[in-house]
Amino acid sequence: MIYWKAFLIGGLICVFGQILIDKTKLTPARILVLFVCIGCILGGLDIYPKLVEFAGSGARVPLTGFGNLLAQGVKDEVDAMGAIGILTGGMKAAAGGLTIAIVSAFLMALVAKPKQK
Repeated sequence: MIYWKAFLIGGLICVFGQILIDKTKLTPARILVLFVCIGCILGGLDIYPKLVEFAGSGARVPLTGFGNLLAQGVKDEVDAMGAIGILTGGMKAAAGGLTIAIVSAFLMALVAKPKQK
C-alpha cells in the first residue's frame, strides 16, 4: 500500500508543477524555487512531516521534500545550539545530498563532451 501512497502524493506534486508550467509564465527555475520554499514553510509548520509519514518517498524525493529537510535541520539545530542553528542547521541536514549532487556533476563534466550550439 505504501507504493500507492507514494505514487499518489509524488504524482500530485508533479501534476501541480506541470499545471504551473502550462498555465503560468513562471520559468521552470522559479517553479523549482517555489517548491523548495513551499516545502520549507510546510516543514516549519510541521505539516509536511505528516505528509512524509503518510507517503514516504513520494513526499521526500520531490523538491518540496528538500525544503522540508532544510526546515527540519534548522529546527533541530536551533534546539541544540540556539540562534546560530538558523545559519547552520539547513546545511548540516542537507550536506550529504548536496555533496552527492556536486560530486556527480563534477564527474559528469569530466566525462561529457559538450558541443557549441
